[in-house]
This record gives sequence, structure tokens and C-alpha cells, in this order.
Amino acid sequence: MSDQATPGTAVVTGASAGLGKIYADRLARRGHDLLLVARRAELLEEVAADLRASYGVKVQTLAADLAAPDDLERVAQAVAADPSITLLVNNAGLSTLAPVAQTTAAQLQSMLDVNINALAHLSRAALTAFKSRDRGTLVNIGSVLGFHTLPISSIYSGTKAFVVAFTRGLQDEVAGTGVKVQLVLPAATATDIWELSGVPVSALAEGTVMAAEDCVDAALAGLDLGEAITLPSVNEAKLLSAFTDAGAALFGASQTGQPATRYLATA
Repeated sequence: MSDQATPGTAVVTGASAGLGKIYADRLARRGHDLLLVARRAELLEEVAADLRASYGVKVQTLAADLAAPDDLERVAQAVAADPSITLLVNNAGLSTLAPVAQTTAAQLQSMLDVNINALAHLSRAALTAFKSRDRGTLVNIGSVLGFHTLPISSIYSGTKAFVVAFTRGLQDEVAGTGVKVQLVLPAATATDIWELSGVPVSALAEGTVMAAEDCVDAALAGLDLGEAITLPSVNEAKLLSAFTDAGAALFGASQTGQPATRYLATA
């Protein structure tokens, strides 16, 4: 089997629990070797051991706190240096759901460090390598709160809005190449991020929370379909088209050097 025919190694961040753990399982099932990244070394190794036993794939672990510059650099170098890596899932993320005035400076900084800084640096490391080989897939996990903000999600929504805009730009950068970039925008999903955010999942409206397994399976189905943007819980694809078309139209309307007529003083 040629190198082009083999799945290669997939890197999954935040792989010790939640969506990352399920991504690791599904990608191992597809035949990928794995490099799993998370802060909790013991949990990470438990996940790796289970995957080795279940699927017979090679699983490496890299314990790292992506909010720490030195750890982030170690992961970025590992991603850039391994030619077997064909897929990066930027899944790691932090959430504190509270009004800005009730969010500590440390909580704010952690969200900026992981949700924006780490995702951007790892995307850069992966895409530089993928573009040099004209092969590879980057999956960035955003959120529907990247295009909608709640009174308790100003910071989190802001970080996920970065993921949306950044990833859409990357898709334009790699257009026409052998590199793929997928943006995944889950809605409420049953993972431990809710308890950690300060809003228990039990507080959410019944019927609005998707099982984590369903979310990952839908995201991978979207990847197989070649979707640039996958919203696992949105049935009407035309809503996404209308949203992106409206954004493009609004940008186009802004391209004039004249103030809008409503801002001009009347004679």
C-alpha cells in the first residue's frame, strides 16, 4: 500500500475526555495511528491503552498544557516534524460561562490562550507541513456560539468567533490544493465542559443537548462529504448558505468610500 493510500497519523488535542476522546476512538477505528494531546497524563495513557488494545494501532501520548507557551511549542514542533501526520483535530478548548465582570482575569486569559492562541499556532504548524506535502486535513472545532452570543458567553463566543473567521480564511488559503480544512460548529453537547464552565448540562433545555458520540460521528460524516463547515445539529443546510451569503453581501456593500446616506447631514 502506498503512503497516499494509508490514513497516516492523526493528532487530537483535548483527547483525554469528551469530543477529543471520541475523535480518537473513531479515527483509530478508521486505521489512523494517533498522537493524543491533553493535560492529564494518566487519563491520556488510559485512553491510549484502550485504543491500542481495541484497534491495534500505534498510539503516542503527549501530556501538555496548551495554555503554557513551552508546552504549546513542544506540541507544535511535534506536529511540524512528523511526516506521517496527515490529520490534526484542534479540539482542546476551555469555557467559563459568566458575565465578563464575574469572570476572573485568569479565566479570561486561559480561554484566550487555549481557544485562540493554541489553535492558531497548531493550525500554522500543521498547515505548513501539509502544504509542503500537498496532503493533509485540519479540523478546527468551533461552536455555534461563534456566531451567536449570550449574556454569559461574551468571552467564550469571542474566542469561537475567532475560530470561525480564522478557519474560513485558512480554507481560502488552501483552495485548489490537496489540503483540506473543516470547521465544525457543535451546539450543546454532553461533555464535561459544561460542569467546568459553571453551567451544568442539567440546566439546559430538554432535547437541546446532543450526545458527544453523535456529534463526532456527524462531524466525520461531514468531513467525508467534503463540507467546509459542519453544523452537526442543523438539519436545514440552506440556513448555513443563507448565513454565509448574507455575510458576503454585507461585506460587498461595505466596499465604498462614501458614508452611508443615513449619516449625511440633510440640507
